[in-house]
Amino acid sequence: MTNGFRLGIDVGGTKCLGVVLDDAGAVIDEARQPTPRGPGSLPLLIDTLAAMVSDVETRIGPVVTVGIGVPGLVTYAGVLRAAPNLDGVADFDVAGLLGARLDQPVRVDNDATCGTLAEWRLGAGSDSDDLMLVTLGTGIGGGVVAGGALQRGAHGFAGEYGHMVVDPDGPPCPCGRQGCWERYASGSGLARLAREYAVGRRVSRVLELAGGDPESVRGEHVQAAAREGDHDSLRVIDAFGRWVALGLVNLTNILDPDLFVLGGGLAAGSDLYLGPIQRWFGELLYQPDLRPHPRVKFAEFGERAGAVGAALLHET
Repeated sequence: MTNGFRLGIDVGGTKCLGVVLDDAGAVIDEARQPTPRGPGSLPLLIDTLAAMVSDVETRIGPVVTVGIGVPGLVTYAGVLRAAPNLDGVADFDVAGLLGARLDQPVRVDNDATCGTLAEWRLGAGSDSDDLMLVTLGTGIGGGVVAGGALQRGAHGFAGEYGHMVVDPDGPPCPCGRQGCWERYASGSGLARLAREYAVGRRVSRVLELAGGDPESVRGEHVQAAAREGDHDSLRVIDAFGRWVALGLVNLTNILDPDLFVLGGGLAAGSDLYLGPIQRWFGELLYQPDLRPHPRVKFAEFGERAGAVGAALLHET
């Protein structure tokens, strides 16, 4: 590993989270700032990132490398082509602008790719050289390690498998298409599935927890009812597990990974989801009795994954 302190910052829709790693890869400092939003906010984002670097160095001394994780399509040169949660992005040169401000090279990559790097090098995937991270949050992101190397694709855009179409007649996706995997297998997908059940009055306990309004049903209501042993809620989770497994099966048929690392907000309910996911995976996989099944683990770094991976970018 690089000698000296390494700073990584994960740019989220609401906050920028920075962590500093020491030589051993341990987090020794953390910083948070709100993510600038609204018209004209992109220059303010560079200001925010530069200020975070300055504040960290004031506290602990110089950092030898700076890496940034951002949502969306990021080129090898660190140019952000498109982003779901940042306003007005179009060929926004994060690496060039921030590097000029700091007078040092800055590495920039997709936030889920950064999370993959963190889990592979230091977390749940440290025992595998062929793994896929799947983040089940508001949407679905991820990254790929194959043959002991982080895979970014020809243009740097690999890992956007949340936008695999699993039902061409399915619900609209913010990307502009219909039936993307993340419409079914993300946190928002779980909530949508539960609301469909609630409209039919099939999840009375979930509806009660949501205050009686089907449109207020969220994934956390399903989880809470399921932990009470509510049968209808467990049916929703089983149906959700099938959608998750369907996507994982497609990824397995393409890349044959040794390990899936599941991250994102739904990882907190791993005890509820793992059983249905594995059962449906065995039913949906091509020739399941004639091949090893990928292992499944849940991510270890939580909300810090993107920032930790960004701190490691200079080592890839």
